[in-house]
Amino acid sequence: MSSSESPPAPPSASAPPPTPAKLRRVVAASLVGTTIEWYDYFLYGSAAALVFGDVFFPESDPLTGTLLSFLTYAVGFAARPLGALVFGHYGDRVGRKKLLVVSLLLMGCATTLIGCVPGYSTIGVAAPLLLTALRLLQGFALGGEWGGAVLLVSEHGDAERRGFWASWPQGGAPAGNLIAVGVLSLTTTLLSDAAFESWGWRIPFLLSAVLVLVGLWIRISVDESPVFQEALAKAEARKAEERAAQEEQPPILAVLRNHWRDVLVAMGARMAENISYYVITTFVLVYCVDHLDLAEQTALNAVLIGSAVQFGLIPVFGALSDRVGRKPVYLGGAVGTGVWAWAFFALIDTESFAALVLAVTVGLVFHSAMYAPQAAFFSELFATRMRYSGASIGAQFASVAAGAPAPLIATALLQSSGGSSLISLYVTAAAVLTVLALLAARETRGRDLRELNAEPTRATSAATPAPH
Repeated sequence: MSSSESPPAPPSASAPPPTPAKLRRVVAASLVGTTIEWYDYFLYGSAAALVFGDVFFPESDPLTGTLLSFLTYAVGFAARPLGALVFGHYGDRVGRKKLLVVSLLLMGCATTLIGCVPGYSTIGVAAPLLLTALRLLQGFALGGEWGGAVLLVSEHGDAERRGFWASWPQGGAPAGNLIAVGVLSLTTTLLSDAAFESWGWRIPFLLSAVLVLVGLWIRISVDESPVFQEALAKAEARKAEERAAQEEQPPILAVLRNHWRDVLVAMGARMAENISYYVITTFVLVYCVDHLDLAEQTALNAVLIGSAVQFGLIPVFGALSDRVGRKPVYLGGAVGTGVWAWAFFALIDTESFAALVLAVTVGLVFHSAMYAPQAAFFSELFATRMRYSGASIGAQFASVAAGAPAPLIATALLQSSGGSSLISLYVTAAAVLTVLALLAARETRGRDLRELNAEPTRATSAATPAPH
């Protein structure tokens, strides 16, 4: 779609703030959509830890099969930057809403088809190849989902409570993981091990088709971001006057030219958040089941409880970031993550269910402190006509180096002589990188997103504090 194709321009005056009912509808639509997409994405990670090694790599020993499964899992992260580039470009040109509908459809189709892929015993090497291709499609879709969902909410709300409202789409991650783990847990409870490995694991993937229909119905009902519509109208008027002089710069080029510092800050801020999450929620299944010989149900229930607690905490930390700032809350989560990494495995090694729940839950509390303000923080770094591209690129390029290899690296470290101590060191090193990135940034709380329509801001520019 060309840059000249656009929705009808709104009046030149600033659009009135949305009513509370309309804002809640936008928040609900973003939350439901992100929950479904994260359900699809996390379902793959949990299945890779529990069953994909046996189904798609049966000729390998258990840990090697798990490593190979996590390799296909990591491939999805490689496609996320491409999704960020494509969805960011068109999301900054034609709007957030349209691209969010496309991303949801792509994710739902890929996940449903994963549930239909025959195993290695049926079609041989074609099975893991098909699995990998569909995982790539999942990653591509998720690369475009996150930025659009958080921007749709951020640009509907006001500066004073942006951290709170924008944190709700972030709740889609623990909610999606909660549903994915819950469905897997229920399936393993109702079926025998043989039945689950043979066909039962497919049920949660096929369920995605129903969830996507619900998500589309809700997501289509909301309006486009008023901040984006206003910025688009101004840009169209400006282009009409300057068309003879030059074409509008593509959003990706504008981001790299004017916001490269912000992109680096966002990437650094993601390191501890992304790595710790996949160690706590995905690798922990491997550690418990393959290393400690605990029951699958035990590990799944611990993640289930931790995810439920995290879902409730995310809006709390989002609201806290509105009062004290994005950086203090984010920094507290990063420091806590680096310290807790050393207690995490010590607690799990006791093989007590209560200690396992404590390890996972506290880890996700610290993760929430980073993840909740992230939506508003990243949104406030970029100008409107390049915000989708900037936020998505910063978040998704970091995921290739952070979340993608995290379970793979942790599993490889577990096989080494260093064991869990090296994994703790790995998470702590990521926390140090995130702390350094945050110290290099300045506070963004209170920025009026409309003020960023015309001119981009430097990563180190000061922000106006929000009123209390």
